[in-house]
Amino acid sequence: MTGKIEAPFVFGVRVEGDTFTDRHEETDRLKANFTYGVNTILISPRRMGKTSLVEHVCSLIDTTDIRIAHIDAFGCRSEHDFVNAFATAVVRATSSKWEEWMENTKTFLSRFVPKISFGQDPLNDFSLSFEYNPANNTTEEVLQLPELIARTKGYRIVVCIDEFQQIGEFADSLTFQKKLRSVWQLQSNVSYCLYGSKKHMMERMFQSKSYPFYRFGDLFYLGKIGEDDWVQYIQQRFRATGKDIPAELAQVICRTTDRYSSYVQQLAWLVWLRTNQTTTGDDVQYAIDRLLDACEPLFIQQTEDLSAYQLNFLHALANGISTGFTQAAVLKEYRLGTAANVTRLKKSLTEKDLITTDAPRQLVISDPILKMWLKRRLWREP
Repeated sequence: MTGKIEAPFVFGVRVEGDTFTDRHEETDRLKANFTYGVNTILISPRRMGKTSLVEHVCSLIDTTDIRIAHIDAFGCRSEHDFVNAFATAVVRATSSKWEEWMENTKTFLSRFVPKISFGQDPLNDFSLSFEYNPANNTTEEVLQLPELIARTKGYRIVVCIDEFQQIGEFADSLTFQKKLRSVWQLQSNVSYCLYGSKKHMMERMFQSKSYPFYRFGDLFYLGKIGEDDWVQYIQQRFRATGKDIPAELAQVICRTTDRYSSYVQQLAWLVWLRTNQTTTGDDVQYAIDRLLDACEPLFIQQTEDLSAYQLNFLHALANGISTGFTQAAVLKEYRLGTAANVTRLKKSLTEKDLITTDAPRQLVISDPILKMWLKRRLWREP
């Protein structure tokens, strides 16, 4: 029986094993936070590999003294949804078999009598839901669940919550955030790793003094992997499959994608597919076109409802304008309207996650492939 053949490049899903590259410093820092119970907030643009980093570090925690609960808040639309997902993840992480999670549910959640729903694998896949009444203390008591289990069973728990910024969309979100902070900050056997894909919302929640999670833990930005590291990685993955890519063409992959991890992997995969033995420049250009094809439906969805002013502002950014938008010449050339309109454009496009502030405090289009698509496919520019 033959073993599973692994793809040389991975994108769109968690990256692990040999396809996970570099991030040594970030890995060490996050692993130490998990080991010593330090709360962590991870902030970066989309497609930079936050989820893969967290999952990689989780795979390195090989002690039974630490249990890790995983929650994806993306599908949560209310406080009730979040509480159900939170309880399910905690019980699942602290139970190694069916009998144990049934016991934990009865022992620690008996007062709520949760409804249990089973998935396709009833021994491992289940979810909990509660009769919810915002007038009682259901939320606060369920949020205490990991601390109660950890203290009773003598281990520590790390709760990892992806797409955490989603709670900012809940009704009366600030009140809910205050509930979370008031309970979590008093827990001594539980730590939290909070991360999400909307950079501007995460920054507002964790860096604004008026928000409950201000200074909640160790906040760090996940930057780009260096070009030299990426080039070495791409060449190694090609060689491992009997193919070859010159360093200069691996550099083209890095520079085209601006070293956004998911895009590097995706474009490298498309180049690898096109390569017979040794990659050529034509192979890379063909792969870039296929990448634009793959992303086009999403980009159309993101831009089809934009106003002419908003598209004009993106055009300015795509052409390298990053400051001085209120100067008369820029307002006129890109038809941006008034200086006051520029302020509104910045705010609306930031909230749509289409633009972001890059160092040193310059506005850029958030997605490097969206920028390329706008120039090549929408505006038909070289």
